[in-house]
Amino acid sequence: MSPIGIAIVIGIVVVVLIGLGFLMLFFRFFGLWFRALLSGAHVGLGRLIGMWLRHVNPGVIVDSRIMLTKAGIDISSDMLETHFLARGDVMKVSRALVAANKANIPLPFQRAAAIDLAGRDVLDAVRTSVNPKVIDCPDTSKGKTTIDAVAKDGIQLQVKARVTVRANIERLVGGATEETIIARVGEGIVTTIGSSASYKAVLENPDTISRTVLAKGLDAGTAFEILSIDIADIDVGANVGAKLQADQAEADKRRFQAEAEKRRAAAQAQEQEMIALVQENRAKVVLAEAQIPLAIAEAFKNGHLGVLDYYRLKNIQADTDMRSSIGNKK
Repeated sequence: MSPIGIAIVIGIVVVVLIGLGFLMLFFRFFGLWFRALLSGAHVGLGRLIGMWLRHVNPGVIVDSRIMLTKAGIDISSDMLETHFLARGDVMKVSRALVAANKANIPLPFQRAAAIDLAGRDVLDAVRTSVNPKVIDCPDTSKGKTTIDAVAKDGIQLQVKARVTVRANIERLVGGATEETIIARVGEGIVTTIGSSASYKAVLENPDTISRTVLAKGLDAGTAFEILSIDIADIDVGANVGAKLQADQAEADKRRFQAEAEKRRAAAQAQEQEMIALVQENRAKVVLAEAQIPLAIAEAFKNGHLGVLDYYRLKNIQADTDMRSSIGNKK
């Protein structure tokens, strides 16, 4: 075969392969294209192929566009495809748009996509906006079952509250979550009970807690609007004031005992010092008395003391000792 014939054969084979490829793509996406066409949400066949090449799921885009079109919402396939490439949930966003449209809640596609990309459940937010939900305060999943607060009279109260909230779509992006609502309500309950003069007043009118806390505007800066705060249960706990007073009294007792022990130890030390001083003085007296015989002997030697004088001195000493003995017996 001549070179020209070979080139013609190769050309025919290439054309046939290309034709077969187009036929395969046509039959692969024909169903989606035809379904979108019949639903009034036309998506071009070439665009479907382009989605496939860009690793976008054409079925998700077509189904979402059909659903939006049937609901009277015109969102281009480009916007849906962009959200898909941004790792967003296109079907959930589309359902949220339809739900918001039916409930007459203004929700643009850009805001819904931003909420979804922020990690929030946009469909659940729309449902909560239509059907408010109840949040338990405190959150029992955190291991705490009651909010404990102490009134001015020292009595502890244990409270369970339920907060009814509605999602605020406009503040859903950047707004605080349920944890913030629970924390703020808990803080408000503790403050209200703590400012009450008596626990009895709180038990008589538990609705004062709800009114006071609700008036604080605790939903500011959050993704929710608080509709009501209801006290589900309130119990009397421990007498914290009495316990604190008892602990303080015990601490004072130990402090006074320590101070008394300190004074006793100081007195004992002073007593021992005085005993030692007496012994020291007695030793000095003994030393002084030991010098008397030496002085008498010296006086005899020098002739300053006679025998009669010596005996007279001894009689005086004997008489003094006798009087001292009689005085001690009395």
